[in-house]
Amino acid sequence: MPCPICNDTRWKSIEENGVERVVRCDCWRDALVDRLLAAARIPPRFLRTELDMYQPDTDSQRVALRKARQFVESFPVVDKGLLFYGPYGVGKTHLAIGILKAVIRKTGAKAYFFETPDLLRQVRNTYNTQVDETEMGILKPILEADILVLDDLGTEKTSEWVQETLGLVINSRYNTRRPTILTSNLHDPLDGSDPNSFMFQIGARARSRLLEMCEWVEIQGPDIRDIDRHTAAAEAGQWPAAPDNIKKGLPGKSRGQVRAQLRDKGSADLKWTGGKAGS
Repeated sequence: MPCPICNDTRWKSIEENGVERVVRCDCWRDALVDRLLAAARIPPRFLRTELDMYQPDTDSQRVALRKARQFVESFPVVDKGLLFYGPYGVGKTHLAIGILKAVIRKTGAKAYFFETPDLLRQVRNTYNTQVDETEMGILKPILEADILVLDDLGTEKTSEWVQETLGLVINSRYNTRRPTILTSNLHDPLDGSDPNSFMFQIGARARSRLLEMCEWVEIQGPDIRDIDRHTAAAEAGQWPAAPDNIKKGLPGKSRGQVRAQLRDKGSADLKWTGGKAGS
């Protein structure tokens, strides 16, 4: 259906101080944002994900949401990106995609979402002589994007090539001061021999760059996917016996009751890695 204001010409007439002039119609910006969102590579599962839909249960999740909103409000005048790290199911990817969408809508920024293993797979495929795409053909848009989301950093099997490729991406964006949002299940002990540490997976140089170019935000909380699964079972009258509940690390309560417990007490021992929520 054509725009009722400009009839899809993307221009409209306005009058200021008695002088008529032509400016971009609002539909032009809407169409631009739609194109940018479609090109951002947001996975279908997260197409409806928004920052306002994030429901924090713990202190660290509330801090993470506040940091995400502050980033959007400040963009493009930001000194650092964000690195959300913590266990599975606490909403790291949700926050990262919520930021990406909000920034595109606010500024018309060119932005991309990549799962780190998928990015590495695409780069590796360019070494196949039957593939026309080149390594820099894959990496150039990533290096030059106004904002980049790298999801699941550290889930790929580390190697010298992996560290070199990720180091190229991180170092290039570091040098050009382009903000990057990262999510990871890794943790950051001083001992780099831990295979689940940033030091071990991406190397000392890339970790050092990330310390300077991103604000590190640790998120702790129960795995919301597990809560959703057990809530559905409870509502269907299929909740397992108490000993099984204990083994699964969740109390015999519905998701709503768990959320209420967290809100009322500010923290709750739900037996997930990290101890008490908000600690």
